[in-house]
Amino acid sequence: MRASKYHINTLKEAPAETEVVSHQLMTRAGMIRKVAGGIYTYMPLGLRVLRKIEGIVRDEMNNAGAIELLMPVVQPAELWVESGRWEQYGAELLRIKDRHQRDFVLQPTSEEVITDIARNEIHSWRQLPVNFYHIQTKFRDERRPRFGLMRGREFTMKDAYSFDRDEASAQSSYDAMYQAYMQIFTRLGLEFRAVAADTGSIGGSRSHEFQVIADTGEDLIVYNPDSQYAANIELAAAPSLIAKRGTATETLVQAPTPDAAKCEIVARQLQRPLTDTVKSIVLATEAADGKGDATIWLLLLRGDHELNEIKAGKLAGFENGFRFASENEILDTFGCVPGYLGPLKPLKPVAIIADSTVANMSNFICGANREGFHYTGVNWGRDLPEPEIADLRNVVAGDPDPQGGHLAIQRGIEVGHVFFLGDKYSKALDATFLDTDGKPTLLQMGCYGIGISRIAAAAIEQSHDEKGIVWPRAIAPFEAVICPMGWNKSETVRNAADTLYRDLLAAGVETILDDRDIRPGVMFAEWELIGVPLRITIGDRGLKEGLVEIQARCDDTAAKVPVGDALESCIERLKSL
Repeated sequence: MRASKYHINTLKEAPAETEVVSHQLMTRAGMIRKVAGGIYTYMPLGLRVLRKIEGIVRDEMNNAGAIELLMPVVQPAELWVESGRWEQYGAELLRIKDRHQRDFVLQPTSEEVITDIARNEIHSWRQLPVNFYHIQTKFRDERRPRFGLMRGREFTMKDAYSFDRDEASAQSSYDAMYQAYMQIFTRLGLEFRAVAADTGSIGGSRSHEFQVIADTGEDLIVYNPDSQYAANIELAAAPSLIAKRGTATETLVQAPTPDAAKCEIVARQLQRPLTDTVKSIVLATEAADGKGDATIWLLLLRGDHELNEIKAGKLAGFENGFRFASENEILDTFGCVPGYLGPLKPLKPVAIIADSTVANMSNFICGANREGFHYTGVNWGRDLPEPEIADLRNVVAGDPDPQGGHLAIQRGIEVGHVFFLGDKYSKALDATFLDTDGKPTLLQMGCYGIGISRIAAAAIEQSHDEKGIVWPRAIAPFEAVICPMGWNKSETVRNAADTLYRDLLAAGVETILDDRDIRPGVMFAEWELIGVPLRITIGDRGLKEGLVEIQARCDDTAAKVPVGDALESCIERLKSL
């Protein structure tokens, strides 16, 4: 490829609307162009990156025995109604009508369509196991699309779906996909972690996320540096930080705490550690039939801890979802405004659940259900009945790992997710096969997604500098760029550049030759912005000494090598990247 025949259109400044580094650099490097909110055209350089990612994903999926097909972007509503997700999925599901006023969706995922295929195509146990996958455009109508490819509305995803006879076989298929994903992300050249995760709206009973490590990541990963343990913070178990409850040594006192609606202020006013305080969070759940008053719940956490809403959603009684109670509901139940609430003497009975750490606290501080006052010296058993106990909080760095050691937290970007679904969809869509006994049996399913376009953005968030993108070699748009100094002025330079260009192509190195008539500084800055892993500079001065310069994008300085060794030196340097 010659740069003069290719489309390269970089920008000196990123548009004001670009918020994160990947969005800024992909726009400046001419890899994407915005069409509408969360919808982008992939320009030639950006598309090359996506095709590289797709190639590695396709390779490893095929190696793992998965079979590629291609399902449609537009799906009939009937399948989504049948699965129960037509209403359940929410506003992110873009619903459309055709000219006959029939309902369709722009697919965000394909569980329904693939299960429909399975129930019509798979009839016997002899056809199992089987794993179908495709790489296709998806659409999720994000309320607030942002961060470029990190949270767009239209994106490219690989999704795969396994079908098995029984749960044991399905777990084996899950394990095979887990290993394939480990291989995929290793080949992509990314630093990543596989973490235990919540199943979310997809459903199922077993799940892992694949997280690219990046300081700008939206997700928090809890891990043990001394073991293999890793989990999304939504799922990570938070142990009680108090092994055994102490004795009640303080008298229950109602202490004035004016203008102290937060635990931090209360602790300062009472000159006590924040860890002596308990915060009250009031939630409400509606009856399954939607009739009658909401049930009010009081969740108690230590003052320095935060509620984990995913864990709260799994509590008994929260199966149909929950919301934060309204101020009127709080006043009606506690007779007090938020900020001074507590478990002692509410106006009406309320269901109380204490985090496991709070359940072992003694002589603690909590709201008095009276504005401007808190109780001190509160104790379970003496002042309050023993609470219902649950893990309600987010893990914090330094928490003990029950298996030994202490937990750390780092940020990550989710780029892949694997789920064991069981019969969630096969039951809803009546997808059965005839087992060895001749009886219809529900298919056991797994699903496995990789965000192709999101990987491109995540790789940049993980690896960039003040000059631009630093691509892993495996997914860079080109592996090497030849930068001739004075292309239009020196036949010697042209000949040397052409020769090395042909040699690199023959050796299988994806190379672009920059034969444009632009200044060296502009040329170098452009390729540093684009992030090509290896740059070879050829000029008259160096050629007179029989030398060319080779510099990896991650190197501070260039290495001078003999012209005759340039090909071998380029290949060796690329191998190390």
